[in-house]
Amino acid sequence: MKHGFAITAVLFSVLANAVLTKGWIAPSPSKFVANRNLQSRYGSFRGNSIIVTRRYMANSSSTIDADLNAEPKNGFRNQLQAKNESSTAVNSGIQTDMPSVLDINPELIDIVKKNYSSKEDGATVSSSVSDMFRTAHFVDMFRGSANYIASHRNTLVVCHIPGDWIDNEDPTIFRNLMNDVALTWLLGLRIVIVVGCRYQIEQRMKNRTKHMNMVVTDAESLRIVKEEAGYVRFEVERQLARSLQGSRGREGDGNVVSGNFYSAQPFGVLDGVDYQYSGFVRRFEADKIRQVHQNRDIVLLTTLGVSPTGEVFNVNSEYLAAYAGGALGASKVVYFLERDVELRHKVYGTKIPHLRVHDSRNLLKLHGIETKKKGFVLVNDECINSDEQKNMLVKIGWSMHALESGVKRVHILTPEKGALLQEMYTRDGAGTMISGDLYDGIRQARVTDVSPIHDLISPLIKMGTLVDRPKAILERDIHQYHVYTRDDLVVATGQLKLFKEGSAELACLVVNPLYRAKGRGDAMLGYLERLCLQQGANKVFVLSTQTMEWFLERGFDEVGVGSLPPSRQATYNKSRASKIYMKTIDSVRDLDASELLWNR
Repeated sequence: MKHGFAITAVLFSVLANAVLTKGWIAPSPSKFVANRNLQSRYGSFRGNSIIVTRRYMANSSSTIDADLNAEPKNGFRNQLQAKNESSTAVNSGIQTDMPSVLDINPELIDIVKKNYSSKEDGATVSSSVSDMFRTAHFVDMFRGSANYIASHRNTLVVCHIPGDWIDNEDPTIFRNLMNDVALTWLLGLRIVIVVGCRYQIEQRMKNRTKHMNMVVTDAESLRIVKEEAGYVRFEVERQLARSLQGSRGREGDGNVVSGNFYSAQPFGVLDGVDYQYSGFVRRFEADKIRQVHQNRDIVLLTTLGVSPTGEVFNVNSEYLAAYAGGALGASKVVYFLERDVELRHKVYGTKIPHLRVHDSRNLLKLHGIETKKKGFVLVNDECINSDEQKNMLVKIGWSMHALESGVKRVHILTPEKGALLQEMYTRDGAGTMISGDLYDGIRQARVTDVSPIHDLISPLIKMGTLVDRPKAILERDIHQYHVYTRDDLVVATGQLKLFKEGSAELACLVVNPLYRAKGRGDAMLGYLERLCLQQGANKVFVLSTQTMEWFLERGFDEVGVGSLPPSRQATYNKSRASKIYMKTIDSVRDLDASELLWNR
């Protein structure tokens, strides 16, 4: 897995250069225009004898500082002079066909058939660049990431970085993360970084006063918080400035902007304890942050919030990230774990890459974790086995806070190289994703739903789109049906029939005309597909005479009757001649990827 992260990071670095050089994202086109005008007017510049300064770039085209008489290096004096004598001057005296010592004699260039890496008769023929990309499956990776790049472009993402990453014993962890953040910025993300400093503070204050797992920030503690918040802020600015410069390859945009983008107020006295300078967000300047993003800059927030009276308060950084995500309408909030941990199923031993809100609530309740809207978390230490477990659960708790504030998805990542890129731009991801309940309102049908289902599908039966299903048949098979309800009204339905061969048929997928084009059909399809995977059926098929395009757009492929399970082949109605469409679901992340495209 670590090698996979490394390969992903390398490939996306190559992709970044392609994006930059091809001009896919060019916030300052005037600079490129100036360069192109310069080349088109004066030709291509080569050699050590020409120096063009910024004066031309300032649109003073009448003056070009060109040191045409610059002394060449000693080893090339005679050779350059001989070649310069044969060159042709054009326009204002700038020479466009000036030969270079780096020129290749055209007589030495041959055009031959390309050889790929192979081993024949003990000899190895290789093309190193081609081999590297073939080994890393660059083309497949690029194609697979295209939808994610397009989907995430111009979306807002809040990243929470704990202080542990900044002072980690392995300095490459923080440096690699900043490089990845810069790369996502280059690919079009609007980024807000919230940086914590709890680790730095705890290194200086081993015995901080706490009550209900909340830190009491007194005057002395606040002084240390100010120092450490300033330290982590400038460390992020320093490293990110370097990473942005390497990504953009030019000056003018991609700065790191920090300031008083939110005001804070004190907790006050809770349960008889005065928390003094511990506080929470009072007002958030979302419009000012959006204005910064219009300039293609990155916003950096620390845990220090200033009140209108000029007092400074210490704000929980995880809470601040969740609050910022909700206030800004962020597409994602990304939390980075201090330790390398993940969620695993106790029975199957498999990694759990995705949690729904309902599952997350149950997990937090089991372990006695409760987050409060004022920016603190209550922890029942008796239900916690380790600091690593506590760290993960607290992140899940604040993830819930972000989702309840309107954020669509929250990602929790470990300190792995390339984890951010892997999570954002690949199907399999790298960490744990928590998302809202897109299937809220979907449940298994009951006998009382027979009449509403029949009323919903009757118009399509009359049109011949659906096979007739009398109420008696619906009642007999009601355990196979699921309904999507809104205020006790059945607005969509779908039937799931499982087969022993590890496949399942989706049938009778109908949405009320008043609720179409609102994602109800996609939600019902996704819900039924997840049920299939849960029941061990990874092949899903449908039979249709009218809605073929809808299923093709959602990853189904047309197949023949022979692809159906034998028992279903026996009942296939040849006179109706329905077309058959099948889809293979490899993992839950497949379905997560599909949801990303229809629920942006």
